[in-house]
Amino acid sequence: MLTSHECRVLGTLVEKAQTTPGQYPLTLNALVNGCNQKNNRDPVTSIDEEQALAALDALRAKGLVREVSMDGSRVAKFRHVAREGLEVDTASLVILAELLLRGPQTVGELRGRATRMHPLESMEVVETVLAGLAGRPEPLVREVAPAPGSRAPRWAQMLCPTLHPIDGRPPAQRRDGAEIGGGAGAGVAGRRDELAERVDDVAARLERLEREVTLLRAAIGGGAPARHAAPLDPPDRP
Repeated sequence: MLTSHECRVLGTLVEKAQTTPGQYPLTLNALVNGCNQKNNRDPVTSIDEEQALAALDALRAKGLVREVSMDGSRVAKFRHVAREGLEVDTASLVILAELLLRGPQTVGELRGRATRMHPLESMEVVETVLAGLAGRPEPLVREVAPAPGSRAPRWAQMLCPTLHPIDGRPPAQRRDGAEIGGGAGAGVAGRRDELAERVDDVAARLERLEREVTLLRAAIGGGAPARHAAPLDPPDRP
């Protein structure tokens, strides 16, 4: 069983390992910033370094996190070992991370959001992963009731069953540390966070596509693709 801070720290480490591998493992400062970012998080938190360190210590004791020493770096860095600790594959891990970071979600929401961390080719793939996690002797996920006004069942993680409310109220109506209140300011902030999330998703997908194209060209004997192609015809001079 994990605490709320342990869930946020673990979910953030998994997310950053998948989406920004060049900046991973994470320093304590980068981890705190990742835990408290406003996009792809529900609720938004204000974890400080002392709380993050306490969560890291607890996760290390549970075999889910390790401290690593990097050549040429005097700053401690941290990485997750959740695949081994939880005995899951990458697809299962990113779905768990998404549930830790944002709470109960439908199959469609999970596929759309977790794909930024790892390819999930279809709804059937996500359903198969969820069934496997739910069918373990100690289930890691469970199905919960649809959100009000929806018919689609949702799924919640079981590493900390009380981490998120499952009543389906929008974040602006909660009192759990998420966005509270309403009005134009809250609406603008919500749209801004949604736009930032979409930009992150597009950037992650573009990076993945570029890697796949590079591998494909190498396999057929071509060179690395140019990031920006030259125009076919020069522009007309005035």
